[in-house]
Amino acid sequence: MNIDIRSHIINNFKGDNINTLREAIEESIKNNDEITLPGMGVFFELVWQKADEETRNKILNILESCVKDNQ
Repeated sequence: MNIDIRSHIINNFKGDNINTLREAIEESIKNNDEITLPGMGVFFELVWQKADEETRNKILNILESCVKDNQ
């Protein structure tokens, strides 16, 4: 069976507004749900693809800080 996870996740949220997207992200984080990790990865991939270099560097700085804080 061939499953296109990216397309499935994107299609699940097509047409949703900013509030629905925020709720989905925050609920996923709050529940610490491992099942939602692929979806969060797809969201991150979409953001990364659209981000300019300055935004990517900001994201990387935040990630670096978060990883260091969790050591």
